[in-house]
Amino acid sequence: MPNISAYDISIWVLPLVIAITFHEAAHGFAARQLGDNTAWQLGRVSLNPLKHIDPFGTILLPAVLLLSHSPFLFGYAKPVPVNFRNLRNPRLDMVWVALAGPIMNILLAALAALAFHLIAYVPTGAASWTVDNLKNALIINIVLAVFNMLPIPPLDGGRVAVGLLPNVIAIPLSRLEPYGMLILIGFIIILPMLGTQLGLNLDFISQILRTATGFILNWLLLLTGNLS
Repeated sequence: MPNISAYDISIWVLPLVIAITFHEAAHGFAARQLGDNTAWQLGRVSLNPLKHIDPFGTILLPAVLLLSHSPFLFGYAKPVPVNFRNLRNPRLDMVWVALAGPIMNILLAALAALAFHLIAYVPTGAASWTVDNLKNALIINIVLAVFNMLPIPPLDGGRVAVGLLPNVIAIPLSRLEPYGMLILIGFIIILPMLGTQLGLNLDFISQILRTATGFILNWLLLLTGNLS
């Protein structure tokens, strides 16, 4: 079992819960602004994390991967319900609703980066803990935004692709949604394991995530004055 301390939990759980909660609430808020009140009526436009936790995707799956020493942690929250037929311009508004979550995560990452400039005002005893939380908030939010923009339904990037691509591509892509999580697990976990057995590097999803995350991280740090 990995050696996970109470301190480790304290600097990862808070930024993770905030990232997931704000991500899902942003979807519901955007949908309401664009004409669909489904999430609002069900109480899902909320900053209460308990409204968004999926027992399997948020707790059980990441825990199993962590305890099995998986090279990649994967999980998901309970999707915010959106009735796209209620949106004023269903196809285009679906894109904006999908983008709301990743955009919120980038904004949270930017706020975390800006908050590094305030560390001098934090009491000495709490400074190290605060810095670690901000670092993790920066990384978690960027990774969550990048991961969700992979063009596979039901991820946000898949819904953006379905909304923007011509029907000849969008319709077959939308039909993958019921199998999207299985496809992701195959790409993220099974394919790399198979590659290891064959002596091949098939972990290309992680490579894409690392490259995109590194680019956005450096860009945000530069933009917020943390890099010269």
